[in-house]
Amino acid sequence: MTATDTETQQPHAEPRLIDTSDAPEPRFLDDRVAHWAVTTPDADAITYLERTWTYAQLDDRIRRLAGALAAWGVGRGDVVSFLDKNHPACLELSLAAGSLGAANAIINFRLAPDEIDYAINDAGSKVLVVGTELMPAIEKIRDQLEHVEHVVEVTPGGGAGDAYEQLLAEATPVGRSREVTPEDTALIMYSSGTTGRPKGVTLSHANMSAHTLAAHDGWGFEEGDKSLVAMPLFHVGGSSYIMFGLHDGIPSIMTREPDGASLAGAILGGANRTFLVPAVLAQVLQSGPDAVKLFGALKTYTYGAAPMPPPLLRAAMEAWPDTDFIQVYGLTEVCGVATQLSAEDHRTAVSSGHPERLVSAGKPLPGVEVRIVDPGTLEDLPVGEHGEIWLRTPQLFAGYLGKPEATAEVLHHGGPDHGWFRTGDGGRLDADGFVYVQDRLKDMIISGGENIYSPEVERVLAEHPAVMEVAVIGVPDDRWGESVKAVVAFHEGASATPDELIAYSREQLAHFKCPKTVEVVDALPRNPTGKVLKRTLRDTYGEG
Repeated sequence: MTATDTETQQPHAEPRLIDTSDAPEPRFLDDRVAHWAVTTPDADAITYLERTWTYAQLDDRIRRLAGALAAWGVGRGDVVSFLDKNHPACLELSLAAGSLGAANAIINFRLAPDEIDYAINDAGSKVLVVGTELMPAIEKIRDQLEHVEHVVEVTPGGGAGDAYEQLLAEATPVGRSREVTPEDTALIMYSSGTTGRPKGVTLSHANMSAHTLAAHDGWGFEEGDKSLVAMPLFHVGGSSYIMFGLHDGIPSIMTREPDGASLAGAILGGANRTFLVPAVLAQVLQSGPDAVKLFGALKTYTYGAAPMPPPLLRAAMEAWPDTDFIQVYGLTEVCGVATQLSAEDHRTAVSSGHPERLVSAGKPLPGVEVRIVDPGTLEDLPVGEHGEIWLRTPQLFAGYLGKPEATAEVLHHGGPDHGWFRTGDGGRLDADGFVYVQDRLKDMIISGGENIYSPEVERVLAEHPAVMEVAVIGVPDDRWGESVKAVVAFHEGASATPDELIAYSREQLAHFKCPKTVEVVDALPRNPTGKVLKRTLRDTYGEG
């Protein structure tokens, strides 16, 4: 089967939508910043901590950074990397490198040192911009970074001694290279893979531009709106979302982390549109009436990247009746969003006689096609039947960096299936084209918006001397959507406490990947061929 493609108002004021009719359709990541730098140069572009940059200032910083990179020999086909918590320097690096035909490989700052080492080397990064807090980790592995020629330290506040700011101040601005094409890779986002090591997802200017145009279709930014960018920029939920505000020329307020105090400060500063994971909603609702009232200032709350428990969604819609809730489903490989459950669908799901649609992922974005396919026969399935979700869209990545075999497993080239992407997610379509994501054929756990591949965790725990066999699953979690659970069986005569196993995993993995709970069993359930029955484990320890 195939499917294709009211704001809250003050009583005395009619909303005025942002007019972008005179702006060129974007082909490159920096197109719209350059446009607003000419047409509205003094308008605020980015606010971060105590600093604010206008569009003219932001464009100048991007051009200066491009000049510095070019002076170091960075050009078309090269890669640079950014490692820090959220910082405008990451955005500037993406746009500056992209204008030279290079790509920014944004590294997850939560990774363990050996995981950081792997990603930077896998990307072949020539330049690394790294935050002060992460410098000690880089110093420990500096001699292992095979391709890095320059390391630039950046501080949160940008004060005296900030090497990044000094680099910009001394650089000669340069424009976009004439050699760059929209098909050139602009971003490399690392996503968990079947080997347990992350894969570099290559996203082009054309991919990202298509996503920006389609994913915020119907949002209707109004004059006076401000976009709250709190999702981490190493995630497409951050790096793709920030392009919305830049596209429409409105101000964006970026937080360093999505903690309560930072989010509250941004909303008090006028931010009224945002994208966050459902876990944040749960935290706000548990924080008391003052927090609930403050978040009521949001016109739009888009959520995704993790399951939204239905009781939490109902509570949020009751607490903020004037807020537009939008659910999104997608993957890094399509720049983020592929389907969207609109605010209108949220509000009318019950009254229209389809309350089940509140747990759907909505309908495909403009330009996105969806199929439900039998993963065994590769035949399309009828309405309502469960199968693998396939996508085709201009947002679709070109492949995994340096991994043609992994790319071939998910991308079809040639024949009637040309251009289709196998998501590995299981789901169905209803008669009206709503997509229901019901489980994951890939054994992925999504906790607080982070993708965690269970074999990676299993690989570490299996090395513990007491562990004979281990299976890692995701179990429902009211705060994070899912949490990581390890089910282990010990060698005869051996034992370890759950706390010991959790601590052991934390020595080798980022903490968000490590089990929150450990269950000890005599033996793991297996089918006649010896395969571990993870579905049985999910049924035993919580609905999967």
